[in-house]
Amino acid sequence: MDLIVTCARHFEDETKEEIASILKEIGDAGPQIVITSFSGILTVKTTLSHTDVIKKIREKLEDEPWTIRYTMRVIPMFDVVECNLDSIADAAAAQSQKIKQDETYRITIEKRDSDISSAEIITRVADRIKNKVSLQKYDWVVLVETIGTICGVSILKDDEVLSVERTKRGSME
Repeated sequence: MDLIVTCARHFEDETKEEIASILKEIGDAGPQIVITSFSGILTVKTTLSHTDVIKKIREKLEDEPWTIRYTMRVIPMFDVVECNLDSIADAAAAQSQKIKQDETYRITIEKRDSDISSAEIITRVADRIKNKVSLQKYDWVVLVETIGTICGVSILKDDEVLSVERTKRGSME
């Protein structure tokens, strides 16, 4: 899983076609797109880089906003691990070199069908990243997305997650 794509409930098939078409247009003829058992959630495996996909979809939204109708968010996943505390903390620690010594971060958890408590995830991840935590003015987001038994972990900037609605609103101003 390289990307998590969200859409409105019951529009998963349309979103799958939309994302497949966009990825084909920008250079991936055979992406693996899976409609998960969670309403409104798809996972994507692509040969393209996360940043290229987000950048190209943003460009498409600016040029032809009407062509993207079903996709709501595109979230890059830099690591996919088993959904347990050690694996999640290890994945976050491995990516934490992106965060400079004077920068701050926040931890955001999106849980779907997971018994691990958010507080436990936050504690374990924060123990492994030595930078300061800031919930209001942060430089980085440690994003943990649980989808059943698998877990996506990404350390990224806010603008690396594509919100289609926000981008469309921004281009209209």
